[in-house]
Amino acid sequence: MNRQEHWDQVYRTKGPQEVSWYQHRPDLSLALIAASGIGKDGGIVDVGGGASVLVDCLLEAGYGRLAVLDLSAAALAHARARLGAHAAGIEWFEADVTTFDPPHRFGLWHDRAVFHFLTEAEDRRKYVATLRRTLQPGGTVIIATFAQDGPPKCSGLDVVRYDEPSIIAELGAEFSLLEVRRETHMTPWESEQRFIYFRFHWQSR
Repeated sequence: MNRQEHWDQVYRTKGPQEVSWYQHRPDLSLALIAASGIGKDGGIVDVGGGASVLVDCLLEAGYGRLAVLDLSAAALAHARARLGAHAAGIEWFEADVTTFDPPHRFGLWHDRAVFHFLTEAEDRRKYVATLRRTLQPGGTVIIATFAQDGPPKCSGLDVVRYDEPSIIAELGAEFSLLEVRRETHMTPWESEQRFIYFRFHWQSR
């Protein structure tokens, strides 16, 4: 089963509130987006956004130029159905982040828990290449992964856990780490998962 089949299967057999990564409200992501200072029309792409309610919260806060990128058509369908008529104002990209070719650039890249699924070095290099061609020079990158004391697996798949030195090594010297926050996420069945959030500024050369 390839990556797309895996995630489509997850979202066909479980509701958005039945997966371990479900958040009623993504408060830490919203705080980091606000801390970036991005304007309401600066352009935000939520990578692996799937059925997340982050896009709903951003709409409510008055942000425009929003996009959601996800590998799973089933996950995106959940989000579109939930948003109803508001979905028409969002860009929806069904694509693998390692091969995504954006139609234009965005001021902020948000990824909660896609990067840590890339266990192959070549996939991580492709991810960073996509990031570079998607983000505006001077833009903000917010990436959340499992922390070093987080789970070694999620949804039956191996993950790579990160700390500050390891994430910096993956992104490269052009990305300046501005802020790190940690979160203990409670799954719907009340088990704990340790996440770490990184906020970077990209100064392209």
